[in-house]
Amino acid sequence: MILGVKKLLELVQERKLVENLSERELKNPEGAGFDFRLGEIYEIFGQGFLGIEERETPKAKLLAKYNSKRKQSFVFESGKYYLMKTIEKVNLPENILCLLRQRSTLHRSGIMIFTANVSPGYEGALTFGIMNLGQCQMEVELGARVVYAMFHEIRGETNLYRGQWQGGRVSTKKKEKQI
Repeated sequence: MILGVKKLLELVQERKLVENLSERELKNPEGAGFDFRLGEIYEIFGQGFLGIEERETPKAKLLAKYNSKRKQSFVFESGKYYLMKTIEKVNLPENILCLLRQRSTLHRSGIMIFTANVSPGYEGALTFGIMNLGQCQMEVELGARVVYAMFHEIRGETNLYRGQWQGGRVSTKKKEKQI
């Protein structure tokens, strides 16, 4: 069952389900979830590896970071892939899963965000892929709403997230054994 905004706002207050929500989301969220904002943008380079037991992601270089004291934009070049991190952080209890979808203005402008599910027990900011698939450059302000988060209640037992991305890191530092 998808949780509605009244229940979500209660969980934000009681359990810090989501931290760093904008005033808009705290006072008048739209639909049945929250909009999350663009906080950081990274360029990736080098080589990655995904094996059965080990992995190593390409290196990530911070290109832009949200600052609430000044407006800043980033131009997404056509055909280029980046990583992005949210301003918001989630703290998911054992009975809630978060699913994300990009906001429609982005796909109408040629931008695709590659999201994943956020498992129960995960705590931290969220990192996604973002790519300009369009023919034109697209300028986006840091702090703009880019993904919509929906929270689903899980009935029955779950296993908590135990992966190494806990806390919101963006990339690996070296080859590592997967948990």
